Amino acid sequence: MFREHDGGLEFSARHETLRVEPWGRDSVRVRAVLGAVRDDIPGALLDRPTDGKAEITVPDLTGLRAFKTGLGSPTDPVPPARLVNGRITVELSVEGELRFLRSADGHELLAERRAHFWWPGTRAHTPVSPGYRRLEQHFAAYEDERLYGLGQRQHGLLDQKGTVVDLVQRNTEVSIPFVLSSRGYGLLWNSPAVGRVEFAANGTRWVADSARQIDYWITAGESPAGILRAYADATGHAPGFPDWATGFWQCKLRYKTQEELLAVAREHKRRGLPLSVIVSDFFHWTRLGDWRFDPAEWPDPAAMVRELDEMGVKLMVSVWPSVNESSENHAEMARRGLLVANEYGSPAHTAWTDKGADHQVAVSFYDPTNPEARDFVWSKCRENYQEYGINLWWLDACEPEIKPGHPANLRYHAGPGQEVANLYPRENARTFHEGMAASGDTDGMSFSRSAWAGSQRYGTAVWSGDVGTDFTTLRQQIAAGLNIGLSGIPWWTTDIGGFHGGDPDDPAYREVLLRWFQFGAFCPIFRLHGFRLPWLPLGGEMTGGPNEVWSYGDEAYEIMCRYLRLRERIRPYVAEQMAAAARDGLPPMRPLFVEFPGDERAWTVADQFLLGPDLLVAPVTEAGAVRREVYLPAGARWTCAWTGEVYEGGTAPTLDAPLDRIPLLLRDGAQLPLVE
Repeated sequence: MFREHDGGLEFSARHETLRVEPWGRDSVRVRAVLGAVRDDIPGALLDRPTDGKAEITVPDLTGLRAFKTGLGSPTDPVPPARLVNGRITVELSVEGELRFLRSADGHELLAERRAHFWWPGTRAHTPVSPGYRRLEQHFAAYEDERLYGLGQRQHGLLDQKGTVVDLVQRNTEVSIPFVLSSRGYGLLWNSPAVGRVEFAANGTRWVADSARQIDYWITAGESPAGILRAYADATGHAPGFPDWATGFWQCKLRYKTQEELLAVAREHKRRGLPLSVIVSDFFHWTRLGDWRFDPAEWPDPAAMVRELDEMGVKLMVSVWPSVNESSENHAEMARRGLLVANEYGSPAHTAWTDKGADHQVAVSFYDPTNPEARDFVWSKCRENYQEYGINLWWLDACEPEIKPGHPANLRYHAGPGQEVANLYPRENARTFHEGMAASGDTDGMSFSRSAWAGSQRYGTAVWSGDVGTDFTTLRQQIAAGLNIGLSGIPWWTTDIGGFHGGDPDDPAYREVLLRWFQFGAFCPIFRLHGFRLPWLPLGGEMTGGPNEVWSYGDEAYEIMCRYLRLRERIRPYVAEQMAAAARDGLPPMRPLFVEFPGDERAWTVADQFLLGPDLLVAPVTEAGAVRREVYLPAGARWTCAWTGEVYEGGTAPTLDAPLDRIPLLLRDGAQLPLVE
């Protein structure tokens, strides 16, 4: 029933094998399967660390065996088997149920709970097809618990307790199945399977709709920062953030030609405005899946890149994972099995508007879980982009955005869609990270609309997708950014001003844009983008309305210029926080409780954040507001950057916030050049 196995603990009963292994400092990995434990299912964890050794105690079951076979009398209750790995202790009962305790004092961090006294128990393996099962993992619920992370969601909540969340990738919804608990643990559901998690009052349930093995990792930490550090150690640290990327990124949907894009960069320089990145968006290509510039609109990419380099500006290019059936690469990719396969129907995954057709065309997605497919796509991007000096990759539509959204119909190199679909954005980023690394290019990065656990180790930034353009949506982005940072993704931003619409001539929209621009200046990445009015029909001839800082009138221009200059002044501080993210796994944009875990109210503030340890940012997210209440965590003194007034922590003053001002407070006399 109990046995030691390779430094871990294993339990077998009723055809189920349960294995608990030390997996990094203060952490364990748990796997449960009908049959033998599997090592061939993809997940997020790096290889098991070789240092450290757990203490394992297995109880004497002689009396229990004798009683159950009728050869003896019942004895005292059988003590559980125990595995101690630093701060975490695991108890495994004779019924095969797990408890996770804080080693120092025996405090229960998390425990499995039976769903029913008869069936199902703490774990359920319900068959759905030969070899595949609907998997359920049940845990106890705790009334005082708060839960954070789970990637990026648009419900506007910071605390995930009480939510039901689909574990599937969608535009604006980034599924990363990691949660940080106020009880002192972090848990990674180490499965890319489609499913859901339920944080209900009567229990927590993780579900995989069709998979083969329950797999999760849990760590105990002395603080939220300690939990995040252990999680980064287990799934990979982000690389160093390039210095150029801390500046301002300019983008709109879309710059139609090479000359149009260059004209905007030249105008930035003529006006003396900072600019680090400018983006060539979709439809710059000949066909989806050709992965090259259309020479009719972009006649000399090499000259364009040279001119931008002379201005100190880098070019980012949009690279979609989609392959039009008319693409020059489609036939070869289909023949070699480099496209995602379908269980039923044709190999197309969506219909999309593309160049060369007056109607929507069938489009497939390449399969980045296939190493050969990654190599093929990178070879095209290396030849058609990197050879010009381009090393910034905008990985759009990489959930992937299938229509209809039926991942069960997909079959990947890594496995059936239901079991592995959530891997897609991470493996897509891997294509470009490993391609650049092989060519010796260490100064580039990718910029993705989606991610999964471990995406950070492939040097990818994430933005919040095609969100709306109102104050409600702006407010939702704060919690979205905080939770994805807690999920291991330190490089994050939004479309400043939102994506879907926005009239530059509308005063109400200008207010949204300005408040969003102020927020964006303190995000890890500072980027203006959107599909502004007037709109043109989707297609190769389209371009969005104006979306430069000079597009919104004189008053807005002056305010945005103020924050462009402010961002330039704090770039060294932003770079320091990015270095901390690479080293320690701490997100630059972080909830108040990461720095102040002993302040109970700090765990509840969803509309403020800290940029690094020293700068508190309180965005204005209501129309017409010129003041707002700001909570100042206890344990520090706070100085208003604009007025110099000092406030005690544990208070919530109402601060002035006219249209040109976002409340900013400095911790304990910290010095940052915020005000000119």
